[in-house]
Amino acid sequence: MRTAVSRMVRQGWLHPLRLSAGPGYLLTPKAARRLDEAASRIYRTGKISWDGRFDLIVLDPPASRRDRQRLAANLSFLGYGALDERTWVAPRPGEDVDGLLSESGIRHERFSASHAMGGPGAMGMVRRAWDLVEIGAAYERFVAEQRDAISQVTTRSSDEEAYATRFRLVHAWRTFLFRDPQLPPALLPERWAGTSAAAFFDRHAARLRPAADRYVDVCLDQKKGAQP
Repeated sequence: MRTAVSRMVRQGWLHPLRLSAGPGYLLTPKAARRLDEAASRIYRTGKISWDGRFDLIVLDPPASRRDRQRLAANLSFLGYGALDERTWVAPRPGEDVDGLLSESGIRHERFSASHAMGGPGAMGMVRRAWDLVEIGAAYERFVAEQRDAISQVTTRSSDEEAYATRFRLVHAWRTFLFRDPQLPPALLPERWAGTSAAAFFDRHAARLRPAADRYVDVCLDQKKGAQP
């Protein structure tokens, strides 16, 4: 635990501070932005639009395989897909991408570009950067795997059961942050599985939330009561 916290401090996610009860940590603005972005993408609160242009990054990849994998994971989280090892593309600019690459010491150039062949060319490039067939299949598996557990939680279930089920639902859904760049409808196949999966998630996350929140409140009240 201490090693993980120290690493987060070095990476600029946490800021150490002194509390009356002892050492503590504060989220940095960088961490707060990342959490806000993750929440907006998990619950899809932002409207997905597209002006017909892509954010294009050409970079010098790190020498070590581990650093390349970490870079790929971070760029994927920010909504970028790889055309090749050096070239990454996204349907909208990532706010933190320049900071990410600069902090990692990655030399890069960044462009805003539209495809010369219009919509068909853009869709072809999207299919090079992301495996939409696999992402669509993953959405279908998500619904199939979650449906049985979700259906077992009714108004007769305990708040703890609702909390546990909702926790697993959100945990499974958040993995799509690293898979799906949330492309605009103009770049998606017809009958995109992600649309129905998002509706499934939204419906059941909202249904389970009141009971889950009650369970959290009870746990927090018990913890406060146990303090000397």
